[in-house]
Amino acid sequence: MAEIVLGIGTSHTPQISAPWQEWPNLGKQQKVSPYIPEDLEEQLKPETHEKRWQLIQRDIKTLGEKLRGANLDAVVIFGDDQHEQFHDDNMPAMAIYHREQAEVHKRAGRGPGFPDLKFEETKPEYPIAADLATHLITSLTDQEFDITRVNELKAERGIGHAFSFLYQRLWPECEVPIVPIMINTYYPPNYPTPKRCYNLGKAVANAVQDWNGGKRVAIMASGGLSHIMIDEGIDRQTLDGLQNKKPELLFSLPRERLMGGTSEILNWVALAGACEPLSMTLLDYIPGYRSLPNTGCAMGFAYWD
Repeated sequence: MAEIVLGIGTSHTPQISAPWQEWPNLGKQQKVSPYIPEDLEEQLKPETHEKRWQLIQRDIKTLGEKLRGANLDAVVIFGDDQHEQFHDDNMPAMAIYHREQAEVHKRAGRGPGFPDLKFEETKPEYPIAADLATHLITSLTDQEFDITRVNELKAERGIGHAFSFLYQRLWPECEVPIVPIMINTYYPPNYPTPKRCYNLGKAVANAVQDWNGGKRVAIMASGGLSHIMIDEGIDRQTLDGLQNKKPELLFSLPRERLMGGTSEILNWVALAGACEPLSMTLLDYIPGYRSLPNTGCAMGFAYWD
């Protein structure tokens, strides 16, 4: 019998790993956000960027320490796939990778003018908790979730960035096996509702309780919060629902505003369902406005224990 002893929620935007001096240069070709704050001039000051970047690095370090100190047997990660493994010819709503190893490829800049990102040195492969993955697939199917099972990754891509972020920033020396659960947050029409994601998390928690391969499991949500166009209203509603255990607030998140990167909030909703008995500690909510016409990434860092 196992139990969930830790939850981790973290953004994974390149803004976390780019020098703060480069924030204004990221993604200038994006649309203008309709949710521009009244104090945007203050938000865009270099000293604001520097202070927020320092908070982000502190939070990343704190989450890594939480993982290292939890004496874990497995880490289950809710993340999304952005055409890294799946495309429109085959786009499952929910999928679990269940081979014994996953490749981690180096992440580079995104073309000319994109800054170098500060990532930790990683190994070429990391372990997958294949027995837990298979157990989750079986249990979730019994709980009437339609789960796609995957045991091959595209060789040229390796595991998606939502999952490799664990190694590239939080815990590069990690030997604890993971289970990647891929939720199609990005690509309509078969993207799950917030309620479906929350119930997925609850079903994962039920399955973990019946797993005999270890005793201590962490659940992690990778991605979010709102971006590329920051929507602080959506973020505040999400954080209220998470911190105060108000699933109805999460269920009422408007799907038409959960588009693009903002849709990764659904990974946090799934995490909330899995960590329902635990208490959330919000380290920081950082609306990282960058420039116009692009407004940046709102970042969140939290843990449940």
